[in-house]
Amino acid sequence: MIFFKKKKPSLASFIPDEFADIHSHILPGLDDGSKSFAETVELIHTMKTLGFGPITTTPHVIANLWNNTPEKINEVTEKVKQHLNEINLTIPLHTAAEYMMDASFFQNIHSEKLLTVKDFYVLVEMSYLAPPAQLYDLIYEVQVAGYKPILAHPERYLFYYSRFEEYKKLKKAGCLFQLNLLSTTGYYGEIVSKQAQKLLENDFIDFVGSDIHHQKHAQAFYNPITIKAIEPLELAFQNNQLFKF
Repeated sequence: MIFFKKKKPSLASFIPDEFADIHSHILPGLDDGSKSFAETVELIHTMKTLGFGPITTTPHVIANLWNNTPEKINEVTEKVKQHLNEINLTIPLHTAAEYMMDASFFQNIHSEKLLTVKDFYVLVEMSYLAPPAQLYDLIYEVQVAGYKPILAHPERYLFYYSRFEEYKKLKKAGCLFQLNLLSTTGYYGEIVSKQAQKLLENDFIDFVGSDIHHQKHAQAFYNPITIKAIEPLELAFQNNQLFKF
């Protein structure tokens, strides 16, 4: 007797209609995401096909690498909106940023109004090599300044792979967690997928995001899901409705 494995559903099949994405790199020429208006349009077309609704653009802000300012990001966003209007491609766009938690970020907290995902929610990240030395001081200062930090892709910080208690400390310190959706497909590797599974199982994931940079990312949404923690993933999708605009 021949047994056939049940085909796993694709990540795309889980995307709710008008999904509110809070993490993307689709603005042209600002970071390692879209390189041109043409690429931006192509990405938005694909995202709309997948079921995305409002998109929050979050270009990197990293000192000495991508020195993006609120003024520069807003300027590019307005140009993209104008271009989309000219070609009759309608989709709500919101301007935010993904801030690297470093010394420069510490200065920005107190010297300028940060670009937030909504209200006081600000998207932050760490280096993939190691957490900042003053990590918990930074998290504290972010909150003192009136913001609520959302830590991007916590499952991808492999230095926490055997130190799961650090996630508990981060949550206790006031961090919300945003899972990269492609982590549920094994896109970033098996270790990251396992960490995503564990974070979901422990109800640590608050929100999800695409973190789309290019078409390879966008097309990977048609890959099958490899994790088993479906219910907490669906709940995180629901939580994203907070960011509809």
